[in-house]
Amino acid sequence: METYEFEGKTTEDAIQNAARELDLPVEELSVDVIEPGSAGIFGLVGGRKAKIRVTLKTEAELAEEGEEEEEREEGQDEQERAEGKEEPQDADVTFAQKTLEDLLALIPVEATVAATRGPQRITLKIQGDRSGLLIGRKGKTLDALQFLVNKIVSKALDKKIDVVIDSENYRHRREDALTQLALKMGDKAKRNKKPVTTNPMNPHDRRLVHLALKDDEQLETRSRGEGLMKRVVIIPKDKGQPTNKD
Repeated sequence: METYEFEGKTTEDAIQNAARELDLPVEELSVDVIEPGSAGIFGLVGGRKAKIRVTLKTEAELAEEGEEEEEREEGQDEQERAEGKEEPQDADVTFAQKTLEDLLALIPVEATVAATRGPQRITLKIQGDRSGLLIGRKGKTLDALQFLVNKIVSKALDKKIDVVIDSENYRHRREDALTQLALKMGDKAKRNKKPVTTNPMNPHDRRLVHLALKDDEQLETRSRGEGLMKRVVIIPKDKGQPTNKD
């Protein structure tokens, strides 16, 4: 198995140097630290660079890691969906609707709220001439409102009910946009025969990317990173020479 050695001011710098030189994502590298490095005395005398030894992970190792990660994510999603969720009643819907209306009253935007009830979910749709202002960049304002309403409803009713807030059909448009992005990035990965990586995404958005590409036999997807916001790595199964397509 071919090995490489890289140096850097810190171990992290050395790993990034390796990824850049090998033109591969960090997730595809197996790293052993030879020397962790030291800043020396007051950062002036006796400092040592960090040194690492790198080997490329095999397809089997990458596949196994991806399957384990996806199993964890799917398990977490299923647990979150099933854990303590209750069917909303009419009174719950009315309370959630009024909660959002009270929050919107604090914002100088004229809007109304339409509420519907589904299995373990309440959907609140904001309607108005300027309701699009409540979406925010990449839906962040809408997500913040949704977070607040869910917290208030759960605490006040002592129930775990999923409340989804939408405006101008943003949620559906977002799903379509993410699906198209996933397909476009998948085509790029196949064309260049190199993995491509998304920006950090929340669990819901990552799931949409995985679903968009799950039936493509030439690709596999894996989540990488720590915490709530992770990236999706889209990997071509055939890593031959890149094709030259304009």
